[in-house]
Amino acid sequence: MSIPSAVKNTPIQDRQQLVDYLAAGEKPREAWRIGTEHEKFGFRTDDLRPPAFEGERGIRVLLEQLAARYGWAVAREGDIPVALSRDQASITLEPAGQLELSGAPLESIHQTCCEVNRHLEEVRSIADGMGLGFLGMGFQPKWRREEMPWMPKGRYKIMREYMPRVGGLGLDMMTRTCTVQVNLDFGSEADMVRKFRTSLALQPVATALFADSPFTDGRPNGYLSYRSHVWEDTDPDRTGMLDFVFEDGFGYERYVDYMLGVPMYFSYQDGRYIDLAGQDFRRFMAGTLDALPGRRATLKDWADHLTTAFPEVRLKQYLEMRGADGGPWNRLCALPALWVGLLYDDDALDAAWDLVKDFSREERHALRDGVPRHALKLPFRRGTVRDLAREALEIAAHGLQRRARLNSRGADERIFLEPLVEIVEADQTPAERKLELFHGEWNGSVDPVFREFAY
Repeated sequence: MSIPSAVKNTPIQDRQQLVDYLAAGEKPREAWRIGTEHEKFGFRTDDLRPPAFEGERGIRVLLEQLAARYGWAVAREGDIPVALSRDQASITLEPAGQLELSGAPLESIHQTCCEVNRHLEEVRSIADGMGLGFLGMGFQPKWRREEMPWMPKGRYKIMREYMPRVGGLGLDMMTRTCTVQVNLDFGSEADMVRKFRTSLALQPVATALFADSPFTDGRPNGYLSYRSHVWEDTDPDRTGMLDFVFEDGFGYERYVDYMLGVPMYFSYQDGRYIDLAGQDFRRFMAGTLDALPGRRATLKDWADHLTTAFPEVRLKQYLEMRGADGGPWNRLCALPALWVGLLYDDDALDAAWDLVKDFSREERHALRDGVPRHALKLPFRRGTVRDLAREALEIAAHGLQRRARLNSRGADERIFLEPLVEIVEADQTPAERKLELFHGEWNGSVDPVFREFAY
């Protein structure tokens, strides 16, 4: 689901084509699918350092061996392998070599979890022989920004130069964060709006449940989801809660207007990235960019541009839930379970909207701003975010029960919510558990995290 369908290289003539592109994502209910993506940090098992791209223990070798052994097709920039693809799934590189699986669009979370497990087994079968391991957390716990490698992708070179102009933590976002997200379909514009509003209001609950980034440079950083905090100082033009989503009249056209106001990063032309950082997409549509004189934007350019905004929920030809820290394999299955349970069943979606529909703008922002530091313990109205999380999980469980997608043992998808239920009942996020270990058994060191929490 991370690859837009039916993208044409025909020039954009007017704004309506951009609206129609988003509307083309509409699907009947029976065609709704689940696309799960997750990123993970690589490390060398002897010294815990992140692997570079080149070298005997580098990311390049890992990609090439995955392709050779397991039938992945290789995508290259020049002679550099930058992505793998197989059966509608892909493996891609984040800026500092974080490895991402963008899963295929699947019918059930049982299939999603099988896909995740197969991927991790394949990666481990190669990585073990290279002396590499992989860790799921929201933020790199040990290494400083300047100690992180950079992958040789043209897109990242442009972003690396632009990020410091617009925020203080953009390079940390690129090199030191990992997430898990799920991509979900909608049936109509009205369905998209209802799902967008509900999921955006509840995104801080997901951030709290999945909070797993309490360390920076080997020490506690004062946050439970530092990854979420990083987005607050990355680029105000392309991040945040998107208040306009809750305004009357929101729909495809309003999102198009938002994206037209987001400065560009690049255009991919003839196999190379053209630096257009800070440029206006409207001028590109008109063919008046100095860097590409006379060249007019195509729908492929629009599809690429849609990937360069980073709000808590993002619209392409589907909706992306973007609020969660990366984590261990069972939470990679739990995130799609949470959102499918809330959004893919009409009664659950109604109940979830009822839970959040009277949140004020100030309350939504207080939740977004508070959960990175306090997670489930953040006060909210007469209770805490933990209370919201418990209600959301109950709604999701009923939604999954009504979906009635069973595995071979007759269990439905509610089994994948169990790690989140345990977090709520214990009132302890993954970050708080790691902090407890840091101050106890780990004797003030983050090094054990690479051993005890690696995949």
